[in-house]
Order: sequence, then C-alpha cells, then structure tokens
Amino acid sequence: MSEDDLETLRAWVGRTVEAEDIVTPNPLARAAATLDRDDPPPRPGDPVPPAWHWFFFLPTERQADLGADGHARRGDFLPPVPLATRLWAGGRMRFERPLRVGQAIRRRSEVIRVDPKTGRSGRLVFVTVRHTVSGPDGVATTEEHDIVYRDPPRPGAKSPDPQPAATQSSWRRSIRADATLLFRFSALTFNGYRLHYDHRYCDEHGYPGLVVHGPLTVILLLDLVRRERPELVLKSLDYRMLRALYDTQPFTLAGKHGSGHSLELWAADDHGALATLASATYA
Repeated sequence: MSEDDLETLRAWVGRTVEAEDIVTPNPLARAAATLDRDDPPPRPGDPVPPAWHWFFFLPTERQADLGADGHARRGDFLPPVPLATRLWAGGRMRFERPLRVGQAIRRRSEVIRVDPKTGRSGRLVFVTVRHTVSGPDGVATTEEHDIVYRDPPRPGAKSPDPQPAATQSSWRRSIRADATLLFRFSALTFNGYRLHYDHRYCDEHGYPGLVVHGPLTVILLLDLVRRERPELVLKSLDYRMLRALYDTQPFTLAGKHGSGHSLELWAADDHGALATLASATYA
C-alpha cells in the first residue's frame, strides 16, 4: 500500500453510525439453545448475559451488496482496506448495567483507529471500532473491537510458533465446534462470512477447516463462567485472538481465579496451543 492509500484509510477515523433495536426473547432463546443451555424462556425484564448484545443490531446489507467473501463490501462505515482476509483480533468490554428483555436499545459505533503494520505473515491493517450500547437507563456496555485485515495464508507457509496454554485451571470444558454449530452461530448473528461455513472457500484460501468465530469463542468462555460461577457479576472483559480454531478438532475452554476480583480465561486447540486469552473482572 502506498502512503496515499494509507492516508485514504486513515480518513475513516471518526466515522460513525447508529443503530436501534429491541431486546426480544427469540434471539436469546436461540442463543441458549446453540450453547446447549437449559435456560427458562426469557421473560420481560430478564437481564441479557454479558456480550449477548452481539445477537442484536444485526447487519441488513442486501445480498447484492456483499463481497465474494460474504461480508458487506468495504468503503461504507469500515474503511476500504485492500487486503483479502478480515479477522476478529480482540477487544475490550465494560459492563455498566445489563440490557433487559423488552427494552429499546441503541448502539453508536465509531472508527477510532486505523493502524497499518507489517508482520511475519505480510501486510496487516488493524481497525478499531468503539461501540456504545445504551438502554433506557443509560450506557449498558462500551466495547472496543479490533479487526485485522491481512493477506490470506500462503499454501505451505509456516505458522508462527504456538504459545502453550496454561495447564492448571479451576474449570475446564471440551467443545467440538462442528459445521452445524458454526452455521447456527452465523445465522444468529446474520454473519455471511464464508470462512465459517463454506469448506470449499476455506480450502481455496489455505485454511485447514472451517474457522471458529472469534465472538463464539468469547461467548463460550463467558458461558463457562456462568456455568461454574453463576453468581458473579462481570464488570469487564479484555481478550485477544492469538490462533485460529477450526471445526476439524475439539478445543478446550478453561478458566481460574486471578488476583483480587479477576478471572483468567483461555481457549486452547487440541495440541494445547493458546488460541484465545482473556481476563475479566467482577463486582
């Protein structure tokens, strides 16, 4: 990319968009079913679990406005980064108060950073978007979402050396994110990205299988906390995606208490390599 290209991308910093929605029960019930939870049907006033705002404010791009990868074409809200692959790199969330079933809610999104870099795998562009989600009582969740754009992996290219995940944990669960689970999560979030359900597309772009959604891994880690410590009220979550997970093998979700009111959470692949690393705080 030339310096002119970079300046064009940086011109997207400060761009905003707003969306409105209503917290209806059906997306929450479908999410619980997808996660194999035995929750009672959501009722008016019930709190929405942390990060489940991702099941609302869904995209509404027309089919004709999607790119070859199944994502919306770039250059509207997100900058027109000229790199083929878009991945969820990480994020930070602060939970001020829960959203509740029946509420009218609003999300304000702003591009706050465009940061080109060069890594071992080639060119990279990081884009950070801040989302502020509010209900009738004020701000419920603030989120910064890091997106990385990169060239697709070259066939036969050596992957970075894996970082081993911790072996000591208080809670542990094994998950097999098969094609059905990935398809259902894509449907829940109206996510057309072909990496998550199209084996031929993944093969053509050098991936060994269907890629597990970054948000799905995060929600599964939070769900692990809900299963093991349902009384905890989370206040924040910071997470990084370090390595892709695929539908070809099961992976492990794990967690333990850290210092003070903190939790250490992680996901590891079937070889014990760290894939997602997260830290949370609770009240």
